[in-house]
Amino acid sequence: MRTEGPAAARIVVTVAVAWQVALWMGADQPPVYAAVVPLVALRGDPMTALGTSLQRALGVVAGVVIGIAVLNVLRPSTATLTLVVTLGLGVGMVLRAGGGLNIQVAASSLLVFASTSPDAYALHRVWETAAGAAVTILLAPLLWPPDPHRLLPAIADECRAHLTRALMGSAAVLGTAPAAARDNLTLVNAHAEAVHAGAARAREAERAMRFNPLRRRYRDAVRLQARHIATADGLTAHVSTLAREVAALTGREDLESDLARARRRLPELASLTARAIEDTLSGEDPRPAVTTARDHLTAYARADSRPLAVALRRPFHQLLNDLDQASLPGGGTPSPG
Repeated sequence: MRTEGPAAARIVVTVAVAWQVALWMGADQPPVYAAVVPLVALRGDPMTALGTSLQRALGVVAGVVIGIAVLNVLRPSTATLTLVVTLGLGVGMVLRAGGGLNIQVAASSLLVFASTSPDAYALHRVWETAAGAAVTILLAPLLWPPDPHRLLPAIADECRAHLTRALMGSAAVLGTAPAAARDNLTLVNAHAEAVHAGAARAREAERAMRFNPLRRRYRDAVRLQARHIATADGLTAHVSTLAREVAALTGREDLESDLARARRRLPELASLTARAIEDTLSGEDPRPAVTTARDHLTAYARADSRPLAVALRRPFHQLLNDLDQASLPGGGTPSPG
């Protein structure tokens, strides 16, 4: 109830208001179509509600027009049905409202077949859906809107944990059993996917702020939090590269002495880099931690210039460079990995 309750309450209230508004507008039959829009549209944030409502309204209008036009020329049949669905999907490729293929066009065209009075069906379908969409768009930002300012710190902490585990895990399995290194690569890829998912949620939360009048005072803070999470998303490429290098090098008997030297250096370097990542995602200045990690990386380069050490250091160079860039005022974020 704590997680899903507010979303369910938004749907219940919006459905009831949309129904009542349709009755006030003169619906002479139960205005089911007006009530359906909030059920479809309200999926978590006002941005999604806006896009889904527009998509549904556009789809309904286009769909009933296609259905009526075809039925005025052709009798209902399998061939007619195929034509209507084909036209509906074709138009749905064009009538997008920020999303993918608009299936609503084909669905509305098809449902015209179920009515004994297609003209009356079209009239009710169009204006009731428009009323439901209008109510949804107006109420969605006001009824228990999501709070990105509280959500994003939790996402940032999850991303920090995934990146830290990936870094420390790769350092720990270097030079051990080849099977352990391969398992670590699989685990690191899973950590990277989790960070990608968190970054996607952060982007949705940031977009929701544009239609969230009750949270306007947090807009700048949310933008900064989302930028930090986007930085974490970009770091996954380098963390995955390190895991691949570890998996490729571990088990090489000809590199046993080089691996032993790397095992003495890599855990501390991973720990210092993880601290810089933690500072970035917590909103603190990461530059002191980046400087410390970079000093350790430089000392490692002076102590060991062998190809294996160079290959293992390269992902850390890239990680620290991206963290340096992200720490600059107004600095850009690396591209997601």
